[in-house]
Amino acid sequence: MTTTLVPVFAALGDETRWSILAALGEGDASASALAGRLPVTRQAIAKHLAVLQDVGLVEPIRVGREVRYRVIGSQLSDTAHRLDAIGAEWDRRLAAIKEIAEGL
Repeated sequence: MTTTLVPVFAALGDETRWSILAALGEGDASASALAGRLPVTRQAIAKHLAVLQDVGLVEPIRVGREVRYRVIGSQLSDTAHRLDAIGAEWDRRLAAIKEIAEGL
């Protein structure tokens, strides 16, 4: 379960990729448009978008001659649900530890 989350977390762990994802959350955009909004070159944006695409967080959409990128919300939702499940398991374990400690 957690092995498939590792590449997603690695992609999200980069501040620039996080900024790109946040910008795309406001609407689809091309690498050039993102470069105009962020302090990063278009070429660097394109490389970061490739990483985000490889882990399934964004997808390219052709609009005429322009390629725009869109966030794949289902992947983000799936990641959030999996994190919730991990958190719930830790809560269960901590509750068991508390019960044992209080019983001593």
